[in-house]
Amino acid sequence: MSGVSPPAASSQHPGDHHPRLLSLLRRVGAMLVDFVFPLRCVGCGAWDTLLCDRCRAGLPAIIPPCCPRCGVSQPDGPVGVCATCLRTPLNFLDGVWSGYRFEGVIREAVHDLKYQGISALAEPLGTLLGGHVRERFPEATVLVPVPLHPSRLRERGYNQAALLARAVGQVAGLPVWAEALRRVRPTPSQTTLNALGRRQNVRGAFTCAAPAIAGQRVVLVDDVTTTVATLDACAAALKAAGVRSVWGCALARGG
Repeated sequence: MSGVSPPAASSQHPGDHHPRLLSLLRRVGAMLVDFVFPLRCVGCGAWDTLLCDRCRAGLPAIIPPCCPRCGVSQPDGPVGVCATCLRTPLNFLDGVWSGYRFEGVIREAVHDLKYQGISALAEPLGTLLGGHVRERFPEATVLVPVPLHPSRLRERGYNQAALLARAVGQVAGLPVWAEALRRVRPTPSQTTLNALGRRQNVRGAFTCAAPAIAGQRVVLVDDVTTTVATLDACAAALKAAGVRSVWGCALARGG
């Protein structure tokens, strides 16, 4: 009788491979969209570009004055901390800056990036942010994208915030620590919750997986923020890990 033991039975159920297969199919689909079909501007439909110069110039930029804490625009209000931050101040973020109002072409671009598999949009959108990061956050030493829960990452096939951060880093000359934060529990959608509900929804949802990040000056990167509850929850995990400062940077501001 042979002394070679039979192969050990796999502990995985056949169904365990389905999420991996779905993720692979989504990645292949995104690649087909990105590289096979002709490029068209998300705003006007012009050929050979995902965001043409004309649409880029017409994006709804957020114009100061803004709240120095949460970054909300205050065009008709007093200069200084906004009423929301006075009532319910941020606990961990040192400040937030967002580039554009979440409307028009920016809304369409973010929707296509997140839900239509057009991952290549992260490059022009992240480049827009990257041009501002060094100016807004001159002391920053590292970029950290807001993470997705593993189940959501499997569904989407990629983390849009991580793709944006990569493009930002290339322009700003900053390293990206894509695995520094982990989302340790799934959270329901924030869209139907008020400001307090959003903060409670994401409280304790993140942990820092990079002890070496202690002492760094971090810029968190996300696609859209509204009440900045998610960014503040991420900042809580980073501050617990010993980072010196945490600033939020989002492509767009909703609400």
